[in-house]
Amino acid sequence: MRLLVMASGNGTDFQSIIDGIKSGYINAEIVALISDKEGAYALKRAEMNNIPAYCIPKKKLKDKFYKELANVVNEINPDGIILAGFITILNEEIVNKYHNRIINIHPSLIPSFCGKGYYGINVHKAVVDYGVKYTGCTVHFVDSGADTGPIIMQDVVKVEDDDTPETVASKVLKLEHKLLPYAVKLFTEGRLKVEGRKVYIKEEV
Repeated sequence: MRLLVMASGNGTDFQSIIDGIKSGYINAEIVALISDKEGAYALKRAEMNNIPAYCIPKKKLKDKFYKELANVVNEINPDGIILAGFITILNEEIVNKYHNRIINIHPSLIPSFCGKGYYGINVHKAVVDYGVKYTGCTVHFVDSGADTGPIIMQDVVKVEDDDTPETVASKVLKLEHKLLPYAVKLFTEGRLKVEGRKVYIKEEV
């Protein structure tokens, strides 16, 4: 399966998929990386792993950004798209064309602490400030909303009394590096079945 990965920052989730493919855990090829941010370390990871990379800087392009993004995605024409820490909310043109073929990872237990403005350390600060006892991460299919698509899987960590947003972030990131490759593996094996809001995992044949 030909996968397109999109990432805005350091790209550790991107790296977890690269490692999963290299080890034979995931049977797929990453055909390209797209970043919406100049200088994102994810671009360097792509270079180090001989993966074609495209930087489509949202800040510079402004109103032309979504048109350029759609042009590049359509040119690549992947079988699936993995949002591995991609901050930009995709436009409906891409979401509709790749219906149930776009996977996102979010650093909270959706529907808590998600939607517009909830990304990166903002999520973990909100978790600590609210005083919840558990948080985690969610892998879901992308629809036209912000973090509102059908949930594929979730995993949980305990929030201790002395946790800070940074320590929570570190715990959740470790979960992400296990959960995202597993979800991608299931997706590439055709084992995810969507019915309404529910995602069912088919038994391995």
